[in-house]
Amino acid sequence: MIKGLKHHFYRGIMLFLVTVNIACKKEANMSKDKTSEMVEVIEQNDLNRIEPMNWWVGFKNPKLQLLVHHPNISVWEPEISYLGVTIDKVNPGDSPNYLFIDLNISEVAKAGRFNIVFKKEGEADLIQTYELKERQNSSEDFVGFDSADVVYLITPDRFANGNPKNDIVLGMREEAINRKDNYARHGGDIEGILNHVDYIDNMGFTAIWSCPLLTNDMPESSYHGYAITDYYQIDPRYGTLEDYIALSANLKERGMKLIMDMVANHCGVEHWWMKDLPFKDWINHQAHYEKNIDNWEGSMSKTTNHRRTTNQDIYASEVDKENMSVGWFVSAMPDLNQRNPYMARYTIQNSIWWIETANLGGIRQDTYPYPDKDFMSQWAGEIMNEYPNFSIVGEEWSLNPLLIGYWQDGANNRDGYKSNLKSPMDFAMQQWIVEALNEDENWDTGLIKIYEGLANDFHYVKPKDIMVFPDNHDMSRIFTQLHGNVVNTKMALSHLLMLPRIPQIYYGTEILMHDFEKPGDHGLIRSDFPGGWSGDKVNAFTGKGLKPDQKNMQSYLKKLLNYRKESKAIHDGKTVHFAPENGIYVLFRIYENETVVHIINKNEDELELDLSRFEEIGLSGKSLTNVITGASVKWNKTLVLKNKGSLILTTKL
Repeated sequence: MIKGLKHHFYRGIMLFLVTVNIACKKEANMSKDKTSEMVEVIEQNDLNRIEPMNWWVGFKNPKLQLLVHHPNISVWEPEISYLGVTIDKVNPGDSPNYLFIDLNISEVAKAGRFNIVFKKEGEADLIQTYELKERQNSSEDFVGFDSADVVYLITPDRFANGNPKNDIVLGMREEAINRKDNYARHGGDIEGILNHVDYIDNMGFTAIWSCPLLTNDMPESSYHGYAITDYYQIDPRYGTLEDYIALSANLKERGMKLIMDMVANHCGVEHWWMKDLPFKDWINHQAHYEKNIDNWEGSMSKTTNHRRTTNQDIYASEVDKENMSVGWFVSAMPDLNQRNPYMARYTIQNSIWWIETANLGGIRQDTYPYPDKDFMSQWAGEIMNEYPNFSIVGEEWSLNPLLIGYWQDGANNRDGYKSNLKSPMDFAMQQWIVEALNEDENWDTGLIKIYEGLANDFHYVKPKDIMVFPDNHDMSRIFTQLHGNVVNTKMALSHLLMLPRIPQIYYGTEILMHDFEKPGDHGLIRSDFPGGWSGDKVNAFTGKGLKPDQKNMQSYLKKLLNYRKESKAIHDGKTVHFAPENGIYVLFRIYENETVVHIINKNEDELELDLSRFEEIGLSGKSLTNVITGASVKWNKTLVLKNKGSLILTTKL
């Protein structure tokens, strides 16, 4: 009996020790998992490419899809051992050289580096080190542009050359610099913009939108930036990622914003993936492209019909809709197929990656109506859901307010379409301003165009969120459109800066840059900003060599912009305007005790304006100040208008 008790006693002790040992191992493993993000990881990058290259913890959406490109990677199995990060699904591409890995990054995941291990029987492991970063700002802190801002649009290759050492990058398809050729590279870069932020800030601009700065490794005309060949790389001829981040930080310190120009519709034909497309439907008309790749220019018949109205037209044929959406913009720009869910996810994640990496203050999306419109709703929706105070402006080159309004979030569209887009572009108002100032005054011509144009605002959900502009990088400069008339150009600029809109001004407008020699020529429209290159005889940054009219315009716009910067009436005020009479159009912006008066006068001779018509505004007997000259003006029975031009008065000063 004693022997039996001893047996049970020793057996119990052994079971206890085994249990304790197992528990200790589990606790050790758990402890190891809990601290795994703190363990130093020796970086190893065996793969050709993984995108996005890093990500962040703390997003509302815990999902992340990695694109992996490496020879025959589709037959390898990835593994991750990192607390809070799990692999939901692994998706091979149609090409054996792609793998798409769906990750879930839970709330417990911490910032840190870990290895993704790719296994294949009989082969040594492939290892890729990946990093999850801590977000520097909360989603709510990403504040976009609004009607208090004025955006300065820059073609970066043509603005200023801050670092001549990066002008030529060996191995890139277009190496030469030739400032005499309007379609060659001229050498402007990010450092050039950085060097002149003081100028832009002092002028009164509050945001910078630069045409695309991503790698554009195309054989010709690569300066414009819209044929992107790598969505995750700053073009080395513009500088580095660090330069771009530095530009954003510099602007943030001043209370200014950096707007990134993005292209979801197409890439450049020399994009790295064009040699090995992930899926059979990664781009539109892919089979046709692959069949004719050796004679692509000669065989190209799959370009878009540019019939953007098919997005709204209830009578549009299916073939017209398809040609519009899936056709290539031009033969050098493959049309991306956003109906492929992997392409859709890639594009959305790329946008978020840039917002976080560069601390962006907004996005300008190119050719907005051309991609699949349901995808564009998804794209904008996911961004605005993550960043509720952010801003996106979309390019819809339409002169029809019905089409412009269709794309703005909140529109009561007949087809139920919800765009999630805060800001469409007001191409219609741009044209009306030009027509109003170029035409003679009659019942249906001249200033009536801008009066009735503004009356269309009843159609827009939020007019002050629409972006208006006198010109841009794709159209003749406003000074050219107005036939070199300085006074008319001032009227155009002052009017759009008074509207309930977000204004955008193209670089060089402040010094009357033009394209008289060949109106509408893109290379000429995007001419070099004088003073941006060492040795320039004229320097618009300092005023050296500018003609009197140029200096006057620069000074005029500077005063107007800096006043607008502090004017709540212009940012958020009520708008009241009066139908044009006798070549005069009067508009008021009113906010609490601040009233701004804008008068456009097309009369060459002096006249007296009867002010009794404007009695409802309540300015009778008040003193106002001329925003440009600083002179005091009494608002009594009449107002003498001595010259043709704009008059901007305010009760604030």
